[in-house]
Amino acid sequence: MLDSVKTFLRTRSLKKDSSNEPTGFLPMKEIKSAVAFIDVEDTSFDTCKIRLQAFYRDHNIKGEIFFLDFRKITKEERLITSITTTVLRKDLNWFGKPSREKVSLLLGSEPDLFISLIKDDCYPLEYMANLSHARFKIGRKQIYGNVFDLVVNDPAEKSLNEADAFSAIRQILERVI
Repeated sequence: MLDSVKTFLRTRSLKKDSSNEPTGFLPMKEIKSAVAFIDVEDTSFDTCKIRLQAFYRDHNIKGEIFFLDFRKITKEERLITSITTTVLRKDLNWFGKPSREKVSLLLGSEPDLFISLIKDDCYPLEYMANLSHARFKIGRKQIYGNVFDLVVNDPAEKSLNEADAFSAIRQILERVI
C-alpha cells in the first residue's frame, strides 16, 4: 500500500513540476553552461569530477557538479564533497523528492546542458532531470517521459564507471555535435 502511494506521489510530482522547455541536440558552440550529476559511491567519482572540470574549462563552459550521496554517514565520517552541491538522504522527503534548496540550486544555474552519469534508477535524479530547463539532456539510462536527448549505454560486455562513461560522452560531444 505504501509503495503504491509513493509511486502515485512521485508520478504526480513529475507531471506537475516537469519542464515544458523543448530539448534536443545542441552544438558545442551553443553550450555556455552545464550541470552534471555524479554518484559519490562510484569508485571513479574523483576522476570523473576532474574530467568534468577539465571539459568545462576546455570549452569555456560555466559548469556545476552535483553529487548524490545516499550513504549513511556516521558522526566519525566526514562528507567528502561540498554540502551545497551534494544531495544527501536528509535532503529528500519521504517519497524521494529533493528539497526546495537543492532544486533552487539546480534551477538557478540555468544550464544549457544537463549530464547524468548515474547508472541506476534513482528518483531524485529523475525528478531533477525532468525539472531542469536545460536545452540538451544526456544520461546513461532513459527515464520517465523520455527526458534524455542522448543516452549512452554501457557496452554489452562490460560495465563502465562514471569516469569512463563521461569520456565516451565527451568524445560524442566533441566529434559529432
